Amino acid sequence: MLKPSLRSWLGYGLWLALVLFTLPALAQPAASASPDADAGPAYSTLADLLENDASRQQLIEELRRLADTTGAAGQASGAATTSPAAAPENVSLARHIAEMTSDIASDAGTQLHNLGRALMGIVSPQDHAGPGIDLAALSSAAINLTLVIVATFAVFFLLRRLMHPLFVRISHWSQQGEGRSALLRLVVAVAIAALVDVVVIALGYVGGNLIATFAIGESGSLSTQASLFLNAFLVIELVKAALRMLLSSHYDGLRLIPTNAATAAHWNRWLATLTGFVGYGMLVLVPIVNFNLSPALGKGIGLLVMILAFIYATTMVLRNRQAMREALDAKAEQATMSPSRVGLRLLGRVWHWLAIAYCLMVLLVSIVRPESALPDVAIATLQSLVIVGVGLLISGSLTQIIGRRITLSDELRRRLPLLEVRLNAYIPTFLKVIRTIILVVVAMLVLNAWGAFDLAAWYATEAGRGIVSKVIDVIVILAVAAAVWIALASLIEHRLNPETGSGEPSARAKTLLSLFRNALAIALVTMTAMIVLAEIGINIGPLIAGAGVIGLAIGFGAQKLVQDIITGVFIQVENAMNTGDVVTVGGVTGTAERLSIRSVGIRDLAGTYHIVPFSSVDTVSNYMREFGNHVGEYGIAYRESIDDAIAQLELAFEDLKASEHGNKLLAPLTVAGVTALADSSVNIRVVIKTTPGDQWGIGRAYNRLVKLRFDAAGIEIPFPHTTLYFGEDKDGSAPAANIRLVENRRQAADTTRSEPATDDNAPVYRVSDPSHKKPDEDDVDSPQER
Repeated sequence: MLKPSLRSWLGYGLWLALVLFTLPALAQPAASASPDADAGPAYSTLADLLENDASRQQLIEELRRLADTTGAAGQASGAATTSPAAAPENVSLARHIAEMTSDIASDAGTQLHNLGRALMGIVSPQDHAGPGIDLAALSSAAINLTLVIVATFAVFFLLRRLMHPLFVRISHWSQQGEGRSALLRLVVAVAIAALVDVVVIALGYVGGNLIATFAIGESGSLSTQASLFLNAFLVIELVKAALRMLLSSHYDGLRLIPTNAATAAHWNRWLATLTGFVGYGMLVLVPIVNFNLSPALGKGIGLLVMILAFIYATTMVLRNRQAMREALDAKAEQATMSPSRVGLRLLGRVWHWLAIAYCLMVLLVSIVRPESALPDVAIATLQSLVIVGVGLLISGSLTQIIGRRITLSDELRRRLPLLEVRLNAYIPTFLKVIRTIILVVVAMLVLNAWGAFDLAAWYATEAGRGIVSKVIDVIVILAVAAAVWIALASLIEHRLNPETGSGEPSARAKTLLSLFRNALAIALVTMTAMIVLAEIGINIGPLIAGAGVIGLAIGFGAQKLVQDIITGVFIQVENAMNTGDVVTVGGVTGTAERLSIRSVGIRDLAGTYHIVPFSSVDTVSNYMREFGNHVGEYGIAYRESIDDAIAQLELAFEDLKASEHGNKLLAPLTVAGVTALADSSVNIRVVIKTTPGDQWGIGRAYNRLVKLRFDAAGIEIPFPHTTLYFGEDKDGSAPAANIRLVENRRQAADTTRSEPATDDNAPVYRVSDPSHKKPDEDDVDSPQER
């Protein structure tokens, strides 16, 4: 940080300059008018010459002779000047820079030389024919101006002291804001405090005028020196009020730039000192010297003020370059946009060079054009600061809005679950575009303030108006398209939400609404792109024609794709299938999980996912339309009673109605009767009408109940087995079959190993034995025996 002694020496230097130059100049009004007293005789002599005809003619001839001589000399010098070697188009860039540097150095040297002569003229008026110093007038003017300065600042500081509680209250109110209201409270509080500050400055200015007019000097008249000071006081304090809006050092709630109190006090103090030094020096000291002493002396003092200000500003910039870089790097880490992060980091590395270049430019312009350059630079700087400040304020507001997530009410989230996601995706993007446009507008306004770009003239041209109009139209088109998409997509989502709208949507509604949403997105994007291209001046006629040709070529080259789409359209129009239906399509049976305009995705029972293009679909088998049937065929042995079996089937259906599946039955049991006399069974068919999609579960439950009922009634359900038939004679007798049956293989094996079996003790059965007519458990090996 800059030591306080440097600021003190600058203040002392300014007051010393006021004493050395302003006050002696105040004592010279009479002396400065003395040269005009000798002008009277010269004017009378000239009048006498013109009144005499002979002398008038002689004067005319002398003037013509002088004109001829001057014209010849001018032509010679003009020829020398316009020689090819010195032609402007033949002058190199290095020569331009050398000439400009030489002119600046010459002007600075001339002003310093004139300053020295003027100072010597004030100190030794007899040697340098300069005006003398009237000590009485000097002391009177010094006292009067000092009283005006003291009185004005006393009134001003007294009013600010009286306003201190109000500023504290406003700052406290600003700091109570939370969330989104914090920035709004800050802006409102700063605006109110700035208005109060301006009122205090205006009252101080009015009080100083009243004191200078009626209490100091001649009553009822305001001296020129007091008027210059009061005008400078008004301008400088208004600039300081603007600085306090950005860097308030005493009130944390009235500071627009987010920084701590110590940093704000440091920068506010530096900028206020620099503003006061340059302001009072150029607006009070230089005009008084110009008016009362000489313009040369005024130019020299102005140059001296600007040199001291340049040294002071450069010193401050170099001392704070690292701290400012660290602050900008920290700000870059918080930026949400990549261009902002890169720009802030780059600014942190070069900001001190830019600041020094700006100060040097102001110094050079004040040397080359001291009469008009400084006011123009001051106005341009003030305009730039206001423009950049407003731009930063708006950009900061947008950044806070972008960084905060949009939260909807619970009821709205329940009705439209995806609306919050869409808003958080589209609105921050739109605000980023607006922030970029604000950056461009700020840059254009700053260039316009410095005269590098005439914004009004550019907008007056057809190209300027066209660009602005196109940008606005494109933004409006994109905003309307986004709003239409959000509205229609939310409406579709509302219809698909089972908790809202008309309840659970049908599968057809889900499929058609999903397809409509996809088609709407494609159509909206296409139309928006076409309108935007047409708005920015691109002829979309050839694009549409080219798209038609490309579409025709694609139609010939991708006939399968066209067939897919056409077949898919008719399948959807005819409501052949919907998402969630169990269908058989293209030889694949499963659940339709996804339907598009070109294909269907099916998940089979094994979990395999199949994508079937509609061009390969000849038949659509849908198991989910209106109702489903469980068709069951149950075989009984030939010896069983068919009527008893049908009765047991009906009892099993009654058990099914009483179970948890009863609500899925749509009609009584239908017994189709005996459908076949098969090889080993009599088949009876039944049909159960169920709700769509439940026929398979109903069938499994009914099969279980039929088995239980048949077992309880002793009805045999045939199963595959083998019967050995040895034939019969005509009289009904059959030859004996020598068959040995081992009741226990393990026991028989043990017996065989210990006592060999003989044919005498083996049991022998005849074929005509009744036990051979029906096999029992002894005739079949158990699984353990196998």
